[in-house]
Amino acid sequence: MHVTPYATDPAQSRGRRHPEPASATRTPFQRDRDRIIHSSAFRRLRYKTQVFVAPDGDHFRVRLTHSLEVAQIARTLARALGLDEDLTEALALAHDLGHPPFGHSGEDALEAALAPYGGFDHNAQTLRIVTRLESRYPGWDGLNLSWETLEGLAKHNGPILAPTWAMAEADAQWPLDLASHAGLEAQVAALADDIAYDNHDLDDGIRAGLFGIDDVAAAVPFTAASLAAVTARWPGLTARRRLVPELVREQIGRMTADLLTETRARLAAAAPQSVADVRSAGRPLVAMSAAMAAEAAVLKGFLRARMYRHPQVAALRDPSRDVVTGLFAALHADPAAMPGDWAAATPADEPARARHVADFIAGMTDRYALKTHARLIGPPPLPAEIFI
Repeated sequence: MHVTPYATDPAQSRGRRHPEPASATRTPFQRDRDRIIHSSAFRRLRYKTQVFVAPDGDHFRVRLTHSLEVAQIARTLARALGLDEDLTEALALAHDLGHPPFGHSGEDALEAALAPYGGFDHNAQTLRIVTRLESRYPGWDGLNLSWETLEGLAKHNGPILAPTWAMAEADAQWPLDLASHAGLEAQVAALADDIAYDNHDLDDGIRAGLFGIDDVAAAVPFTAASLAAVTARWPGLTARRRLVPELVREQIGRMTADLLTETRARLAAAAPQSVADVRSAGRPLVAMSAAMAAEAAVLKGFLRARMYRHPQVAALRDPSRDVVTGLFAALHADPAAMPGDWAAATPADEPARARHVADFIAGMTDRYALKTHARLIGPPPLPAEIFI
């Protein structure tokens, strides 16, 4: 039940590109969420890198667990703001479907390989997956998601004034009003993503021994204040296994409370009376305060320096990129080396041929990429212990 005029109302959905009978038990956005969860691309997130190359430790986050954590934060925020929780959850669960193996290293490799063919970016690839590459239904390609879900996936980070080829292709099939802001549910999902990875990467970095709690507190005032609040509430708490999760909870709580306060202030000032008003507001209406955004930027800077560029993580970056680069070169030269259905569907002309090969590689898990590299090229240039 919607209590705010600016929530996205499933009863007013613009529908699906391929019309379907309405469900007797689920709203359009609930169906979208369920289709995303049942998709092959969602299952493959289990073995795709978040920060550490999988399977580099069973306790570290991968794309799947990250997406579930984003969905939890996003749904909580949507409920507090009176938004559609199901649409918010669907967007949070699907936001990383387009990531190739090995995280940003794999994306960099595909971006370079596809530079002559229009480039690559994971957000556009997500649209390509849900509109074209998933083939679970006899009547159409893709998942046939509602317009609002597609719009949110395309624009959750803001308007798109220069769409890449994959985004432009999806927009040409069914215009997504790319130049405007998305609805509030997509804006919430985007900020929930930021809150999740900032805090959970901090958790994973400490767990991996890349830095300690005291290192973070010394460099990040926000963490120092959060840690002081935790130790005041739990004097004598020193066990890392309890202290770190409590610190993470404290930081997530502070960030979400700030976001709710700032967002409510923006909504009161803008007074949107419809989703159309949200789209035409000229700025995001879901946001953290300037002070909290600055605090979060310091935390991001710490993680960039001490985690993402840590020698232990960086040592796998170039080899991971080389795996994807090698796979593209080998499969682009000989598409018949792909599995039967993929090989048979290879277009003869460019850029469609290159994009088809990239679609296949982008869908790989880390493990499958390593195994395919070993089969086609030779042992991957990565430590033997992660080649499982």
